[in-house]
Amino acid sequence: MEFKNLESCDFETLFRGFERAFEDYEIHFDKPEVQSMLCRRGYNPQLSFAAFDNGEIVAFTLNGTGLFNGVFTAYDTGTGTVREYRGQGLAGRIFTHSIPFLRQAGVRQYLLEVLQSNQKAISVYRKMNFEVAREFDCYRQSIENINKQLSVRTSMADCEVCEVNVDSIRRMQVYCDFYPSWQNNVESIERGKDNLTCLGAFIDGEPAGYCVFDKISGDLTQIAVKNEYRRKGIASGLLRDALGRMHTDFIKVLNVSSDNLTLSAFLTAMGVSPASKQFEMILPL
Repeated sequence: MEFKNLESCDFETLFRGFERAFEDYEIHFDKPEVQSMLCRRGYNPQLSFAAFDNGEIVAFTLNGTGLFNGVFTAYDTGTGTVREYRGQGLAGRIFTHSIPFLRQAGVRQYLLEVLQSNQKAISVYRKMNFEVAREFDCYRQSIENINKQLSVRTSMADCEVCEVNVDSIRRMQVYCDFYPSWQNNVESIERGKDNLTCLGAFIDGEPAGYCVFDKISGDLTQIAVKNEYRRKGIASGLLRDALGRMHTDFIKVLNVSSDNLTLSAFLTAMGVSPASKQFEMILPL
């Protein structure tokens, strides 16, 4: 068994290990989805590590790096172990192996998200001195059901919706009521802009709201409306436009801060229900 970083690992080998590690999971990912995920999450192969057996990846932790709340951070983009190698503590050994390299690279904190139902993993992270920073709600609903709710809501008055660039989205971040999670923040949007659609809503030429989404995966990354323009149908209009462009029959909205009442109330009104809950956990390095 050899532990090393993934700097010289080609994507085919990486994907093969990824596919084997998650082959018994309900959700499966194809190559473009994994490539898009790695891009958006800031995958850093030099600071990502795996256990190799006979040249094949049998366990891994794929780390993204970047600024988070102004702190240089490593983010657990994906951790997995091939089924027949589970129970050997490989994930913990990879993590322990990686820490000196992360610190040497200037990383000051390690960030991850874990399903609240995964008590075994949470217990392991707590023993490693991770602490819960926030609680997240994750939503999912069919587009058909959402459209039923949208059909009874009024349209936006005198509001124009059009595609905008990431710079516009960056300027409108102040409309958000909470700091987005790693995979949804503006840095992630910048990294994945080639696969994302950004829409802005304008009243008399002035920005009133926006949304960002991935029409291939059904991911609604961000949606927000300026305070003075809320409750005027703008968010509904943006969502209606986004749904019309989706290539999926559902949308998912991941990592909505549980203490944020505005977005959760809007999603509930649209018939979008929470599907799961996560903890955001941080370990200072």
